[in-house]
Amino acid sequence: MIGVSHHGAITRITLQNGAKLNPLSSQMLQALTDAVEAFASSDARVLVIAAEGKAFCAGHDLREIQGFRADPDGGAARMTALFTQCSRLMHRIATLPKPVIAEVQGIATAAGCQLAASCDFVVAADHARFGVNGINIGLFCSTPIVALSRKIPPSAAYELAATGDFLDAARAQSLGLVTRVTVPEDLTAATMALAEKLATKLPSALAIGKRVFAAQAGLALDQAYAAATPLMVENLMNADTDEGLQAFIEKRQPRW
Repeated sequence: MIGVSHHGAITRITLQNGAKLNPLSSQMLQALTDAVEAFASSDARVLVIAAEGKAFCAGHDLREIQGFRADPDGGAARMTALFTQCSRLMHRIATLPKPVIAEVQGIATAAGCQLAASCDFVVAADHARFGVNGINIGLFCSTPIVALSRKIPPSAAYELAATGDFLDAARAQSLGLVTRVTVPEDLTAATMALAEKLATKLPSALAIGKRVFAAQAGLALDQAYAAATPLMVENLMNADTDEGLQAFIEKRQPRW
């Protein structure tokens, strides 16, 4: 269902149900959660989430959801448990104190778009497409839009959810969802190049950076500076940061 590989300081998690477009079934969500938690507790510095097949992820498993709906007594509870499980995974990815990169080789739709948007960076093949298309089958993508509207302008996110339209990779990059676009044959190389660059940075500084981005986002200017200042001080008081400052003064590479 998923594969996990290790490349020095980088861990790759690969969705491996490409024949079914890598749906986020409850089993897939649990496998991803377990793999993400294993990464979180490891010495690895950067996580890449990739996929096999023509789709990165087509969202939730609609056959599984139809099975839940067929249960008149417990269906709503089972669906609530599924979406809670998914939301917890997305929140965990977004708040990990380490960088997470989505490597998107094909369609990322509904909860698959949510998964990509929950990552810190998205590297996409130039033919990749992104959407929250549930409206086309009568289902507004209420949970996927939470992650998407934090990456692109809210009006653009709402338009996508209301129309069911797709974003191509170039448009997704212009709106801020995608970090880098490349030709398909260079996708993994481009992703790993970004991951390797991030892996050379001080982990504690990246962890603080992720916190400060979340803390100041959406705040008024004075409140944003008030939120960022103590984290700047925390970073400077970190013993490892002293090595970076001293290395700069001595005109050498820091030893982290």
